[in-house]
Amino acid sequence: MGNQELITQSDYIIALGTLLSCDNEEINEAVVTAIAKNNAEFVYMHPIDDIDLKVYYSQFIKYEVGSEEGIATLLVDAFVKSSNDTIQNFIDDLDIGYISAESSAGEEEFEEAYEKSLDKTNKTLIIGDDIFTHECATSILKLLAILKQYAGFTLVILNEKYQNAFDDISCDSIEEVEELKSYNGTLLYRYDKPNSDNSLVGSNSFARVAKVSDGDAILVNFGSEKVEKLFKVDKNLQGTIALCAMGENDNSAIFDGYRYKQVKIEKVDA
Repeated sequence: MGNQELITQSDYIIALGTLLSCDNEEINEAVVTAIAKNNAEFVYMHPIDDIDLKVYYSQFIKYEVGSEEGIATLLVDAFVKSSNDTIQNFIDDLDIGYISAESSAGEEEFEEAYEKSLDKTNKTLIIGDDIFTHECATSILKLLAILKQYAGFTLVILNEKYQNAFDDISCDSIEEVEELKSYNGTLLYRYDKPNSDNSLVGSNSFARVAKVSDGDAILVNFGSEKVEKLFKVDKNLQGTIALCAMGENDNSAIFDGYRYKQVKIEKVDA
């Protein structure tokens, strides 16, 4: 059964680690179908509110960039009610207050998400590239595998590149959540768009912090690399994370690995 069909048959959906309307239009449409067809609850989890999904999700859980391991842990704590001794001991030893605070996501939000699932029978967890490119991806995948095995979630992987990522994942050994890395300053979030117009799209807040204006030619600085982009203001966006579409010819290291990058922005001199 394909990903779209799995989603359209769902009555409870969580999307984690994907700016869904940008990442996969077909999956986005499948979620909308499930909501209309099955009265599905849709819980969207991401550091960036997806404007195109606002009319569809029943709950948005915003979290800090880089805290995906913490978010996966909070999901396990909220949804796994029966497991084995190893996993139960892991859950019992969690410092949920610390993890919640570092992730900037409230415990009560996950309790609410769990309560929405109580009368649902076909639960799906959509997993985006943010998870697979994270430096703690293996630990996160173990936690998501626990949700599959003990909380009844079907896992839908958006990117075919990672379809076999769970093949060698075992739930038998789970490590304590390490200190969650923080990302400050101006950030960009990259996503694939083959016909990219070479723009960097940000909020008015991003423009103020980066000291640029709508229509400016800018240089995105990451390490020793500089990439020229055209800055555009989107009044629907908030915060200091800009959206960076990656075209077919974008091969800079800025676009490798984890999809968020802490960058410096400078205006190109006229």
